[in-house]
Amino acid sequence: MQTPWPPLPTTTPKDIGWRLPRHARSVGRAHALFRDQAASWELPQDMTDTAELLLSELMTNAYRHARVPAGREIRARCLLTDDRLRVTVTDADATLPTPATACPDDVSGRGLALVVALTDDWGAEGRDCGIGKEVWFEMSRVPGVSEEASRRVSGGAG
Repeated sequence: MQTPWPPLPTTTPKDIGWRLPRHARSVGRAHALFRDQAASWELPQDMTDTAELLLSELMTNAYRHARVPAGREIRARCLLTDDRLRVTVTDADATLPTPATACPDDVSGRGLALVVALTDDWGAEGRDCGIGKEVWFEMSRVPGVSEEASRRVSGGAG
């Protein structure tokens, strides 16, 4: 007896990635590359704006805080499926990030707090190859789900 094939997704996942130098300019470059890709994928503007902001935060963390030898790159990857957008940033430093509590006068330290507040899920783990880490977030493409994340930030009930 033959086992039936699993059902095919309604669309093929869309997957793109970029390798960028570990440099401040790469944050803006990733920002621009993502915006162009989001437009070609016809993502809703609010999802694009939020994901773009959070990608910039993760890229900035990888650029500023990763303690790695010269010449190491930062990688960004975006995977779009029927129901989710997943953005991953990879660097060669194995130290996993933790959200900080920034004081009102602090000029930095809110990036991961934004990721936590504005996404449906996020995480950080060491890479399978043993070098560095991946930090990722996911946003739902299902109407109403990501709006819940926005309400958590604003403190509103909707």
